Amino acid sequence: MTTKSASVTTSINPLLGIIAVFFSALLFSAKAVMIKLAFRYPVDPVSLLCLRMVFSLPFFVGVALYVNRKTWLPKLPLLGRELGGVTEKTNLAENAESESQSRLTLTDYGKLAGLGILGYYAASILDFWGLQYVSAGLERLILFVYPTLVVVISWSVFKKPIGRTEVFALVLTYAGMLVVFSGQSFLKQTNIWMGAFLIFGSALTYAIYLVGSGRMIPRFGAVRFNAYAMIVSSFAVILHYLISYPESLWHFPAQVYYYGMALAIFSTVIPTFLVTAGIKIIGAGRAAIVASIGPVSTIVLGYFFLNETVELREGIGTVLVLAGVLLVSTKK
Repeated sequence: MTTKSASVTTSINPLLGIIAVFFSALLFSAKAVMIKLAFRYPVDPVSLLCLRMVFSLPFFVGVALYVNRKTWLPKLPLLGRELGGVTEKTNLAENAESESQSRLTLTDYGKLAGLGILGYYAASILDFWGLQYVSAGLERLILFVYPTLVVVISWSVFKKPIGRTEVFALVLTYAGMLVVFSGQSFLKQTNIWMGAFLIFGSALTYAIYLVGSGRMIPRFGAVRFNAYAMIVSSFAVILHYLISYPESLWHFPAQVYYYGMALAIFSTVIPTFLVTAGIKIIGAGRAAIVASIGPVSTIVLGYFFLNETVELREGIGTVLVLAGVLLVSTKK
């Protein structure tokens, strides 16, 4: 019975992981399109981002309460007797996790807060600002270079060596970006360069967040860390709005709230946990391959919903960027 169960798990789990990462990539890729559609109405980036975080905050608070439920829910000894050794192993794992969390210090929580503000507040607001000036497809392509930035940050800060494969991948990626931005349509428009600079800043801050979170996730656990970081960033965004716009958040057209809620549920909450689950099943390398559908998906969605077109030069640059990022992400 044990052998049969193990074989079924082995054959099913990879497919579930692929499906989870695939749909998370599609939902993440729809974010830029929904933001561009929302900008057709009288709403500014900070207000739209605030709506996204306000609508998503209850979900992350609920997840945080759920993952900490064992601290306030009673034990179920009857369940342990029914499941025998399986439950015993689970309890051992839970006890180890609880012990790890009990050793968390104020410094750990301070680092988590800083990473949350950097990765989901700063990166998000730079992204929303940048989308005022660039297409949805170009936004996703620039954001997609963040794995290469992780490599550079790890090398410059933590002295992690860069091998020949990574160097070749970096050359491919930024050669692709050079091809994209060398077209006449880009050289003549200063707003595009402003938008590209802002979105690259978003990719950079998110890469810093990933480098830091890689050292903190083992302390908190992936789901708990993600929920806590999103809660912190939500309050940071709300505070930014209250300081910048003292008027009420509830004076926009109804369509703005529809897009804000869609951004919260379909491009924040659901894909965040889908990609976490997918990486846990198939690993970061395979997840990177599946997630490469993201920029392509954004280009397709931008064509149908925003009437955005892609020139040959941009297509060639996109292929080079995808190849470089995949090479970096899947080397291990």
